[in-house]
Amino acid sequence: MIQVGQPAPDFTLEGVLDGEFVTVTLSQQRGSWVVLFFYPLDFTFVCPTEIRGFAQRRAEFEALGAKLLAASTDSKYSHLAWCERDLGKLGFPLLSDMTRDVARDYGVLLADEGHTLRGTFVVDPDGLLRYMVVHDNNVGRNTEETLRVLEALQTGELCPVDWRPGEATIPA
Repeated sequence: MIQVGQPAPDFTLEGVLDGEFVTVTLSQQRGSWVVLFFYPLDFTFVCPTEIRGFAQRRAEFEALGAKLLAASTDSKYSHLAWCERDLGKLGFPLLSDMTRDVARDYGVLLADEGHTLRGTFVVDPDGLLRYMVVHDNNVGRNTEETLRVLEALQTGELCPVDWRPGEATIPA
C-alpha cells in the first residue's frame, strides 16, 4: 500500500491536453511539485465540477511550481470527446488509466466497479509522496484545501491546525 513519505509510484499514461493526445510520465515531472488527482468517470455529475475547479485555479498551482495531472479509467478518446463537448481546454492533461494499474498502485481502484475513488496526491520535486486524501465519490474535493496543503508543504516547516499562507509556523 502506498504511504506518505515513500516514492510515488511512477507511471506512463496517454491522455489529452487541450485537444491533443499526449504521453505523460511521472518521473519526467521531477523538479516540480505534482498534484495528481483521480476522478471516477467522464461524462458524470460531480467530476466536471472538480475538473473545472482545478482548471480555474491552475494559475495558482503553477505559481507554486506545481503541475496538475488528472486521471481516470476512461480512454483517451473518451477524454477527448468530453473535452470537446463539455470541458474545453483545461491547461492540464486528462490521463487514461484503462489498465487500472496506476489506480491500483495508488490505492484508489474500485475493482468491482472498474473506476476509481476520488484521490488527491501531492508529489514533491524529488518524487516523494507528501500528501494523499481519498474520499467518497459523492463528495467533490476542495481545491482551496489542496492549495493550502501544497503551500504548507512548501514551507518545510511545522504548520499548525488551520494554518494559512502567511501565518506563523511552529519552530522546530
